[in-house]
Amino acid sequence: MKHVAIVGGGPAGLLAAQRLAEAGWRVALYEAQATVGRKFLVAGHGGFNLTNSETPAAFAARYGARQPAFEHFLRHFSPADLRAWAADLGITTFVGTSGRVFPLEQHKPADLLRAWLQRLRALGVQLHTRYRWLGFEGPSGLRIRHEATAEEVVVQPDATLLALGGASWQKTGSNGCWTTAFESIGVRCVPFEPANCGAEVAWSAFFRQKVGRMPLKNIALHCGSQMERGELLLTDYGVEGTPVYALTPVLRHALQQNPPATLLLDLKPDLSDEQLLAKLQKPRNGRSLPDFLRQQLRLGPPVPTLLREVASPEATATPEALARLLRAVPLPVHALRPLDEAISTAGGVAWEELDEALMLRRRPGTFVAGEMLDWEAPTGGYLLQGCFSTGAWAATSILRL
Repeated sequence: MKHVAIVGGGPAGLLAAQRLAEAGWRVALYEAQATVGRKFLVAGHGGFNLTNSETPAAFAARYGARQPAFEHFLRHFSPADLRAWAADLGITTFVGTSGRVFPLEQHKPADLLRAWLQRLRALGVQLHTRYRWLGFEGPSGLRIRHEATAEEVVVQPDATLLALGGASWQKTGSNGCWTTAFESIGVRCVPFEPANCGAEVAWSAFFRQKVGRMPLKNIALHCGSQMERGELLLTDYGVEGTPVYALTPVLRHALQQNPPATLLLDLKPDLSDEQLLAKLQKPRNGRSLPDFLRQQLRLGPPVPTLLREVASPEATATPEALARLLRAVPLPVHALRPLDEAISTAGGVAWEELDEALMLRRRPGTFVAGEMLDWEAPTGGYLLQGCFSTGAWAATSILRL
């Protein structure tokens, strides 16, 4: 019986463990934390979004520059496959109005993880918690330390899968420290950058005190040629929300080129230019700008304060100028939020270090999956799906050894 060592108890590592055990391999999974699936559980706190129902072409495009690779991974383990896998564990899913896929309300993240671990144990998978990977040993060995006893051992598996995660949410164990061991054997790692995170805007003290945290619903947000719809949240440090998260890659690039980067906020994306102007050309009859915006466009607080913060009085002086402003409110972003606040990260093992099987070229028999790879995707089910799909493909590659 062939032996595989899997390091990392997240979705990629656990799914690979299941598939390899089902194929008859002896599987030992090592996790540095006291329990497996910690980041999986944290990700489920804001809504247990497993995957998305988008078409395959649209789904793969969510991975940006890595679209060709993920087209392959998604064919191998698709969103439909993920839903079938969950159903096999007794977790029924449904497609929400946004196209996102969730388990039924009675199924919590802990329920799925509990059923999954029961399946893994029934398959004979050995789950070793509080075992930390220290680095490579020789051509195929792994140095591992038992955190409770400080005892160090070297394991010599027939194959290794590393699925140690990225560098966000360090409390779950994803700290990116593994890059040191990779670089020690000459494997290039792309520096980690925050992804799916908030953006910092230097609001005035008056704005921070008056607005605090307030949402702007049904807006469109532009950065360069890319546009995203959704809900924006104004915060004391800047902005966050699904549209901001989706624009993180282009925003990061713009900041690297010539900071600050500008987000353009369309407060009325469902109105045509003509409709918007017509509403603004109606007589004010002595009404203040806040009252006028509220009555004509249902733009209440904090919109008037936001316009005062980022635009000159001339920008609201005429209906034409006000229409242009409401269509493109400038939000000057000077930085992204810190790495540990990000939902996910860009960066990781450089793709040229891997072959098509996700095996390290410099270390045959060692595979990599999940957020350790240099890719990013927006929220909406694409992150978890990417981890599951790369884990499934790595398992299939190991079975071909």
